[in-house]
Amino acid sequence: MSALPEPDDVARFRRSPDVVMRLSRMGSAHPTRLSFLRSLMRRIQREQWQFDRPVWDVNENGVGRAVYRAKGPDGTYSLVAFSHDLPAAMRTDRVIATAWDATFALFDGEPTEADLDRLEANVPLQEAGRISPRELCLSRANRSVRLFAHVVDRLSSGKQPDRKEVEAVGYLMRTTAVYGSGKFGAADRDQIANRPELSAPFQAEMLLVWLVRDFTVDIVEHLAAARGGSDAVRLDPEIKRGLGVGNSTGLGMAPFIVRHPVLLNNWMFAREEALARVRSLKRATPEAISKLRAALEAAHENAAHWHSEHPIQTVKLADLNADLDKISAQLENWSGPSTHPWDALWTWGEQTLSLEGQEVLLSLLLEPHGDLVDGLADCMYADEAANFPIDGTMTVGEMKALLERNFAWALGMDFEQPRNVARFWYVSEEKLEPRLGNRQDDAGAELEQPLGIAWLAKDLHDALNEVDEQLTLAEFLLSNPDHRLMARRAQVSLRHPYSEVRDNLLGHEMLPIDLMRCKLAFFGASRFDPRSDKWVRISLFQDLPYPSEISRDHSL
Repeated sequence: MSALPEPDDVARFRRSPDVVMRLSRMGSAHPTRLSFLRSLMRRIQREQWQFDRPVWDVNENGVGRAVYRAKGPDGTYSLVAFSHDLPAAMRTDRVIATAWDATFALFDGEPTEADLDRLEANVPLQEAGRISPRELCLSRANRSVRLFAHVVDRLSSGKQPDRKEVEAVGYLMRTTAVYGSGKFGAADRDQIANRPELSAPFQAEMLLVWLVRDFTVDIVEHLAAARGGSDAVRLDPEIKRGLGVGNSTGLGMAPFIVRHPVLLNNWMFAREEALARVRSLKRATPEAISKLRAALEAAHENAAHWHSEHPIQTVKLADLNADLDKISAQLENWSGPSTHPWDALWTWGEQTLSLEGQEVLLSLLLEPHGDLVDGLADCMYADEAANFPIDGTMTVGEMKALLERNFAWALGMDFEQPRNVARFWYVSEEKLEPRLGNRQDDAGAELEQPLGIAWLAKDLHDALNEVDEQLTLAEFLLSNPDHRLMARRAQVSLRHPYSEVRDNLLGHEMLPIDLMRCKLAFFGASRFDPRSDKWVRISLFQDLPYPSEISRDHSL
């Protein structure tokens, strides 16, 4: 195992928030070994969880219910799945949908028949139903119709699906929502936050999606057997491994990382600390170099199967493929300089590669160093129950200095210019989901959510310029309570340097998909495929082991 470098040695290699927290870079993020799904799978492997499917009550038309059970050392969790016969005219990924091909709940423990009956009456209704604190998550999914039908057809006739068809899509079903943390009656976050297996971010949600992946394979094999009888075959393990779970997600995801600055800081800091630790290493072992080359080969393969028709993403994919070729050429005869070889490789990347290439290089550099960085996954949660009270004893002068130090990126913006305040964020009354309006054309700006942090920081700084610098912040806020939110965020930044997106989230050129890609990369998402600047499709768990394979897989 690699010894942990001295903190002072690491700190000098850590990237500045001014570099890291820009939308253009956040929108080029790639999943790393610190992603939430990878850290969940490592825990499950380490703790030797057991998996089975105690219930499969599904008819020849693919309608019914199933239970997938995950037994860990401290408890059991069960995916309860309902499979439906959905008319094609009702299939849509939009939030207006009222029916889906499959619906799911993650149950805390082992459900009884009465639990299953209760869930069957509610889970298929999703938002229109009601679940209980015994459920941790609620979800639904639709088939990738063409590939799903192709796989069933081929398996039923004793043949394997066309690999090119499988690779072009990458999943049999895609989730259109995964709800947790108290939504629609589910357990609140504080109910599970102290459980070791669920304390890290989004672990219950990742467990649900991983088990859904099992269901998607089981249901196509079941339908193939129902149609083909003894002629039917099961999916080839290698083809099966290449299938993930798709996800179609819209604008609702984007504001999350703005609303949770401490959580965002902890995610970004863990990743940046991991990169700094690797860069601080004084030697590169032959084993680490071999693992780097293996990770690069996997990255090439992933990029070869990653397609998009969105004009922004096609440019990014072209950059990615070109940069992967440059990295390959750089590593062809590379054994590393005699001192700090990983830093030398990183510095070369910063000088040579696009943002897309730099961020994939970050992911590659972490892969050989699990013993050095994996523990950082335990530092990515945040106790947001602590309200971070405002320190009212700070003077106005001290607050101004804080803003000028940590929000200099915002203070030079001119918010009198319409293009800098062209957008506004609000919450849809109908769906209670975040939306983005055009300030000039759309009604509702009076209901704007406080997500324009740059504008808020500039307003606070301007207001502070009008009063005596010796006033306490408490005295100032007593007369100017509208600035409380920004004052708190500024003070949060004192100990959380990566807590703010250092760009204007109201500007005309702002792309919500940059926020979404950053968050999805931390989930572990791959094949990021925007369908507009406000919604995307991605894949989860593609090329990773299934529950039945986890104990013997060494790729995590």
